[in-house]
Amino acid sequence: MLYELQTTILNYITFNPNKKKGLAPAKTLTLSILKMLLSVVAIIALLCVFFCSSKEKVLASVPKQHDLSPAEKMQQTIIGISAYAKSSNPDFIIVPQNGAKLAFEKGSPKLPTHTPYMAAIDAIGIEELFYNSVFEPDTARINFLRKIKDKKILVSEYIGSDKYVQDAVKRNKQEGYITFLRTKKNYNYEYIPKTVRNENRDDVTDMSKVQNYLYLINPEQYDTKEHFLNTLAKTNHDLLIIDLFFKNKKAFTEAEISRLKKKANGGKRLVICYMNIGSAEKWRYYWGKDWKLRSPSFLDRKYEGYSNEYWVKYWEPEWQQIIYGNDNSYTKKILDAGFDGAYLDNVEAYLLFPKF
Repeated sequence: MLYELQTTILNYITFNPNKKKGLAPAKTLTLSILKMLLSVVAIIALLCVFFCSSKEKVLASVPKQHDLSPAEKMQQTIIGISAYAKSSNPDFIIVPQNGAKLAFEKGSPKLPTHTPYMAAIDAIGIEELFYNSVFEPDTARINFLRKIKDKKILVSEYIGSDKYVQDAVKRNKQEGYITFLRTKKNYNYEYIPKTVRNENRDDVTDMSKVQNYLYLINPEQYDTKEHFLNTLAKTNHDLLIIDLFFKNKKAFTEAEISRLKKKANGGKRLVICYMNIGSAEKWRYYWGKDWKLRSPSFLDRKYEGYSNEYWVKYWEPEWQQIIYGNDNSYTKKILDAGFDGAYLDNVEAYLLFPKF
């Protein structure tokens, strides 16, 4: 190909229909130099063709955002949060709540588990699996959760009566799940249940050792931050899930979170932080004074039942920059406060958007 390119150019330059003899000696040297220059140009042209072709192949192999389904976009978002957090703390725990189908390729339980996603998370949180006030088993979720291996499953059951307690605990135990029970009074995670199931003195340093947990993200019943912290310090739960802020004010400090990492009985425990990644909350520090529906563009629609929340287009860069990837992000604040991990809420937001 190089020879053909060079010959074609030379023929074009030296062709003279009126001349039958060769070039004059003076022009021979010039022609030799020209051949060398043409060789260099031809080589550069071929290299450009090769590298441009290679680059196009590489770019073509990288999925673009518009080529991904909403489920895949959420998978990539959670993988990104995990990678960012674990780059600072390799033991940082990631627990997505709901959206359990994300454990599978393309968000479909009919396909194999999504290997990068499963490597990025450490457990899965679920709400209302067997009970939603009354016995109302979510058969579809129950069946595909059984396909998920080697991940702790935390189930928050909502029971409308104490008569359901034993059955709810029994059913989750049979599946190997850790249960947190909340009644109508505690629907919004405001109170500490009187009973700690499977209470123990063990040192709990990773999710595999967790036998029970406390989910308390709305501390409205506590007058002061000190009161809240002291009350938590007196509990014996293996895992605490709390908010980054006390009543949406100043974030907890590393020293304050460190106090909570020991159970009242002396055993170590984990403390992880609630973070909403699927909807924006108007009371959060990041909310702009002039924000409204679709301004910024990631505020997609109102969250029915929660007047101060908006579902977000979680894949948009502006929203993702709020959540992770930089020193001003929510995830960085969680890391700075010394939490052991993040509990990611509303990951099921992907279900609100059309497939493509």
